[in-house]
Amino acid sequence: MSFFSKIFHSSSFSPSARSLREPYDQRGQTYRASHPSNYSHQQQQQSYYGQGTSGGGGGYSNGYSGFPPGTSQDIIRSFEMVDRDRSGFIDENELQKALSSGYHRFHIRTVRLLMFLFRNPHDPRRIGPKEFAALWTCLGQWRGIYERYDKDKNGKIDLFELRDALYSIGLATPSSVLQVLISKYDDGSGRMIELDFDSFVECGVILKVTS
Repeated sequence: MSFFSKIFHSSSFSPSARSLREPYDQRGQTYRASHPSNYSHQQQQQSYYGQGTSGGGGGYSNGYSGFPPGTSQDIIRSFEMVDRDRSGFIDENELQKALSSGYHRFHIRTVRLLMFLFRNPHDPRRIGPKEFAALWTCLGQWRGIYERYDKDKNGKIDLFELRDALYSIGLATPSSVLQVLISKYDDGSGRMIELDFDSFVECGVILKVTS
């Protein structure tokens, strides 16, 4: 079975890390790779939320070190909204909820691919503030490109618009590969295949993690 087929026919597919780039750089903000045993759950939480949380907001704006400087408050609030246990990490279901409130109702398969692209090297099942901020910003850029190539503004793009949109995010894709990607979305009706934003993101992430 080809790599594309594995992705398209398995809802629990998780790409192999061996064949892909190194995970998104954490810069040691939360972990010390050389002394992982020294960091308890409480110490990790303090690293994210500071030495005591502020009233009302829970510590995101005062003493919160997980997000890069200058991160939009909208991004921080979106993370805070789904991080119910205040651990400083969110899983795939929480990420799906956050994205649904800000962007689009993504299929869980797309969410898993996004988590892998912006993965936390210390916990592959959850992402922290830095990965979340990078993921959210990337989706904002991709959304702008998607809307630019959705010429008739119907919320869908066709094969040729997909090709041009992918090229705009740095993914020059051969026609044969595009045909494989887009064939998944063929409903058998004989109508022209068109992709919504979820499907566009899925295609883009697949190409990025396999390039």
